[in-house]
Amino acid sequence: MVLSANPTTIKFLQQPTSQQWLEQALTNLDTILLDHSHCERKAAGVALNLMFRYPSYTKLVRSLTAIAQEELEHFEQVNEILERRGIPLRALVPPPYGAGLNKQIRAKEPDRLLDTLLVCGLIEARSHERLGLLGAHCPDLELAKFYRALMASEARHYGVYWLLATTEFERAVVDQRLEALAAIESQLLATLHPEPRMHS
Repeated sequence: MVLSANPTTIKFLQQPTSQQWLEQALTNLDTILLDHSHCERKAAGVALNLMFRYPSYTKLVRSLTAIAQEELEHFEQVNEILERRGIPLRALVPPPYGAGLNKQIRAKEPDRLLDTLLVCGLIEARSHERLGLLGAHCPDLELAKFYRALMASEARHYGVYWLLATTEFERAVVDQRLEALAAIESQLLATLHPEPRMHS
């Protein structure tokens, strides 16, 4: 199992996932599955929180309602796989990835909205990329098929966050801020976290 010398570039991501992450994930599939469950739950929560914070943004509310519903469906699907495999739900110490990105979100509006949308988009883009890697390389055929099935929705999700950002803000402002946040996103993953996680 070797990544291509020229891995597919995912829009918005400045650096591809490393070979080391894929090897770590494939040798710790139970933990990756469990962390995946946490990721889907958190993603649904983020979409819901945005709807509560910005209830007058009609397009945002409608778009994120669909995302929250889909993330919860994925959460249920991952939990069903965990149950079939006898893997109990339990807390996991999160990697520094999410907290590191959230630290970049500025406190004042409208910067807070822009940064939140772009951070969410980057996380979804990275999830799309890593689900694709697992779908292509996972030796467990059931899991590989499951990961491939989720790829399209993750791509759609990061596209939604991007469209919301470009609807509310000038394109040049979005592009400049996205470049800065994407650089930090890549830096956070430059050193492999010792504990296997979807975003380690």
